[in-house]
Amino acid sequence: MIIDFRLRPPYKSFCNIVAKNYDSTVELTGRFNMKPSPSVKAKSMEMLIAEMDEAGIDMGVAPGRIGHFNGIMYNDDIVSLVNEYPGRFIGIAGVNASDKKQAFEDIERTVINGPLKGICMEPGAMPDPWYADDRRIYPIYELCEAHNIPVLLMLGGRAGPDVSYSNPAIITRVARDFPKAKFVVTHGGWPWVQVILGACFWQENIYISPDMYLFNMPGAQDYITAAKTFMKERFLFGTAYPLMPIKQCTEMFKQMFDEELLPDLMCKNALRVLNMA
Repeated sequence: MIIDFRLRPPYKSFCNIVAKNYDSTVELTGRFNMKPSPSVKAKSMEMLIAEMDEAGIDMGVAPGRIGHFNGIMYNDDIVSLVNEYPGRFIGIAGVNASDKKQAFEDIERTVINGPLKGICMEPGAMPDPWYADDRRIYPIYELCEAHNIPVLLMLGGRAGPDVSYSNPAIITRVARDFPKAKFVVTHGGWPWVQVILGACFWQENIYISPDMYLFNMPGAQDYITAAKTFMKERFLFGTAYPLMPIKQCTEMFKQMFDEELLPDLMCKNALRVLNMA
């Protein structure tokens, strides 16, 4: 079984954001020396499912997006997605870090009492950017720790107006202050690769999903070394579709690791962090 830990499908409000400007997607994907999957241009769920099947991907983790400068991926659409395509997608609720009241309501309704398996925040990408260790966010972390809800934080790539919003010092403070919570660093803390891996070495409640930054990018070998050693049980495979091609990324990932490691890296670790195993 293979789980793609970052896959935003062309479905309802996802379509209006992740695939609305195909030319810019092509340009960004080209920086990785790749081309987008055909389903991105077509905005076709049927084509996406076929591409997942061809790549051998059984399930995709679909994180929402609330409070982002680039628009919204509604949590109700994610609930609809997991219900309409049972067994193919794992939903993660998008949470606006700056709206505690709404965040609490969304977590209560869609995660604690609903089908979604975690929350996703991108505080550096809000119209009024915050760092992820801003104390105003701490009540949300407290709620998630109390209910064993995993927290996905985008701390890599363009996580904010400048590279400081991805600084691994941020997650070291948050993980220290909430030691019983599980945090997933999406986009892998790139470009701070060695520093984020150093944080993971000492703080075992930090998981990492480099997703797109594992492919044809500087620092990839350091991610690979960590996944083969101390991060064997906390390293997560992801493609970052629609920005990256599903089949090519899956094939490249398999070539990076010995076969005996793949079940953990491509499935079991995801099930573990999402409390599904």
